[in-house]
Amino acid sequence: MKGIIFALGAGMFITLQGVANAFIGTDIGTWNAAFITQAGGFAAAMIILILLRDTGWKQLLKAKPLYLASGAFAAVILFGNMEAIYQLGATVTVAVILIAQLALTFAADARGWFEIEKKEIQLPQILGCLLMAGGVIMLQL
Repeated sequence: MKGIIFALGAGMFITLQGVANAFIGTDIGTWNAAFITQAGGFAAAMIILILLRDTGWKQLLKAKPLYLASGAFAAVILFGNMEAIYQLGATVTVAVILIAQLALTFAADARGWFEIEKKEIQLPQILGCLLMAGGVIMLQL
């Protein structure tokens, strides 16, 4: 149950962040908005680390370089999210992002990328993605 609550909260904040960034981006530029978001996230995470006295960061050098580079993905995510919201609106953007996330996670599961245990993708998962894609088409009618 705890995981569902965290996922719901994260989903809501992703949407709020995307819409807020899109509005900020129209005033100051998309990359400037992405920078402010990244800087704010860094500051918030640092404050939380300090308050929790979490020393896990000492293990940082044991992480694979690809995983360490993942923070840079956020800049691309923020830029893409803001530009998509400008073009498509928030609802369609979120729907398309979810489809893209599922498609890539299906590939990661099927191939065992990132040390994930391989899982066979079956017809119900494929149909679920196709239904979501149909939903996106219906949202645009």
